[in-house]
Amino acid sequence: MDWMKITSGLLLVAMFIYLFPRAKSMIQNSPKGTSQQWIHFLIIIGIITLFIFFLVSIV
Repeated sequence: MDWMKITSGLLLVAMFIYLFPRAKSMIQNSPKGTSQQWIHFLIIIGIITLFIFFLVSIV
């Protein structure tokens, strides 16, 4: 193995260990969306997906 691969792997594990507790607390303390907000989110994602399929089909 190359020393660069080992170093990058160790840095990746260290970054995961450093960020995981913070991400966990952010998820627990974040505001929760209502069902109406989730429906609007899904509609927007669906429109974006259809638009991307449309652009791909044009090419």
